[in-house]
Amino acid sequence: MTYPFSLPSSPSADAPPLLRNYIGGEFVASDAHFENRSPVTGDLLALVSEAGTTEVNQAVAAARAALTGPWGQFDVQQRAALLVKIADGIERRFEEFVAAEVADTGRPIHQARTLDIARGVANFRTFAQLISTASSEIFESRAADGSDQFSYVVRKPLGVVGIISPWNLPMLLLTWKVAPALAMGNCVVVKPSEETPSSATLLAEVMHEAGVPRGVFNLVHGFGPGSAGEALTRHKDVAAITFTGESRTGSAIMKAVADDVKEISFELGGKNAAVVFADADFEAAVEGVRRSSFTNAGQVCLCSERVYVERPIFERFVAALKQKTEAMKIGFPDDANVDMGPVISRGHRDKVLSYYRLAVDEGATVVTGGGTPQFGDERDGGAYVEPTILTGLPDSARCVTEEIFGPVCHIAPFDAEDEVVRRVNDSAYGLAACVWTTSLARAHRVSRQMHTGLVWVNTWFSRDLRTPFGGTKLSGLGREGGRHSLDFYSELSTICIKL
Repeated sequence: MTYPFSLPSSPSADAPPLLRNYIGGEFVASDAHFENRSPVTGDLLALVSEAGTTEVNQAVAAARAALTGPWGQFDVQQRAALLVKIADGIERRFEEFVAAEVADTGRPIHQARTLDIARGVANFRTFAQLISTASSEIFESRAADGSDQFSYVVRKPLGVVGIISPWNLPMLLLTWKVAPALAMGNCVVVKPSEETPSSATLLAEVMHEAGVPRGVFNLVHGFGPGSAGEALTRHKDVAAITFTGESRTGSAIMKAVADDVKEISFELGGKNAAVVFADADFEAAVEGVRRSSFTNAGQVCLCSERVYVERPIFERFVAALKQKTEAMKIGFPDDANVDMGPVISRGHRDKVLSYYRLAVDEGATVVTGGGTPQFGDERDGGAYVEPTILTGLPDSARCVTEEIFGPVCHIAPFDAEDEVVRRVNDSAYGLAACVWTTSLARAHRVSRQMHTGLVWVNTWFSRDLRTPFGGTKLSGLGREGGRHSLDFYSELSTICIKL
């Protein structure tokens, strides 16, 4: 299988493409390589240059040098114009980005077009507009000696920002961090997931084509411990780390940066709940839960793995969701009307399947799914699992408390509003929740009681990019989005002038 888009040259015509690091404005190969394989078929897609301590040191040094170079003289309007130019560059190569995202993740091509790459463009345009219109705080006051004074707040770059992005929504989440970091005048060293290196490599090409000054954007490929990720988080000259991924990895990064007291922003795991009240629009709730449980094969940190349905409609809801789930089309990403592709890798497939087996051991009823689909073609070499509905487990079961990150949900009945709020909040995670009800009063009342960073009412995965985003408890630390991103990616400094 070959990539249907251009990439830096391979060592020879017969060799697979080689994805290289991008350091100081140049594409750089390293001595160590690792494989990037298709989750659809298991075929080799490319070799990837693995960055080690040497390459990370070079990238950080290039970023530090760029801070005092021409980039350091860019004003707000120049930075905004460059962000727009980057967005234009992504749009010109839109279908190449779509192909890269689909090749790496196996997600349906229509989702990559309408969400992942479109949001990547929107992230750069949104932050270009935001910094162009942002205002500063100004305070007038009188000092103790009777003189007048005024104070105003300025934003200064943090310096070099390390960005570690995940594999589930690679382009969307990478640009979500890169755009505001550059908007505030920082330089970045990006480490994408080793599972999804392609769209980040294309983004480096776009940065190069757009004329981003050398060293402002740097890309290092590799893994976490003992590789590029650990070298980046431990580097003394990195001022801040922003990370999206597993809670355990976030904890490890916190320990790594503690001695240097680096700024950190974490968006971590979730065991999100959807609550369906008996007065909900039934069909809308069933379809909403299907989407929130199985979109991207359940590999979205915001997916609903716990579903609570009010008892009067419980049996009917389970039957209806079963019917919709079994009607889903699972297949090649570019098949017409495909609903779900594979999970990210065969290793992750095995993890998800181990939870399916654990659920049965814990006493679950498997309403549908619970295994791997059989196609009789090259897809059988990929990483497909069946969308799965479980019932019958207590709230204490591991499959109800631990994040599975696959196409699965457990449905349980509830009898009272206060009961379901307590059960939703009885979790180590606190990222998002969904509430399905036609009662406006209940929607407001219940949403305010959820111990999560985000609550959707009668919808899912809809968000204004200007609003704060982040979780509580094991789901993260800090908020990004809109002015909250500007706050994280800048140092606020107060200037006080006596008149």
